[in-house]
Amino acid sequence: MSFPPKKDVAAAPADEVVHRIRITLTSRNVTNLEKVCADLKKASLDQKLHVSGPVRLPTKKLKITTRKAPSGEGTNTWDRFEMRIHKRLIDLHAPSDVVKKVTSIPIEPGVEVDVTINDR
Repeated sequence: MSFPPKKDVAAAPADEVVHRIRITLTSRNVTNLEKVCADLKKASLDQKLHVSGPVRLPTKKLKITTRKAPSGEGTNTWDRFEMRIHKRLIDLHAPSDVVKKVTSIPIEPGVEVDVTINDR
């Protein structure tokens, strides 16, 4: 009796390997950051990818307090400056070629994007 040849499971194409991709978005402007997060998530869901996030990480507050008077004389008046850095994480489970399509969205000015690919 003759059987059909077995399918080789290990011979899957390299393009179909599913990666865990973490996209880290950083910005000082919250509205631009949220807009990029929403665009990334919408593009990912349109491609029918498994998406988790955006996860809102704690805001870093960089504070500097300095004297207004350059000579140090006069009334003790102080300037307080603060810069807030907002960060978001988005995790995707997708092949790397699909991620190129997803991340081709226009990025708002002032938003930094870091893409990390982890293999399972």
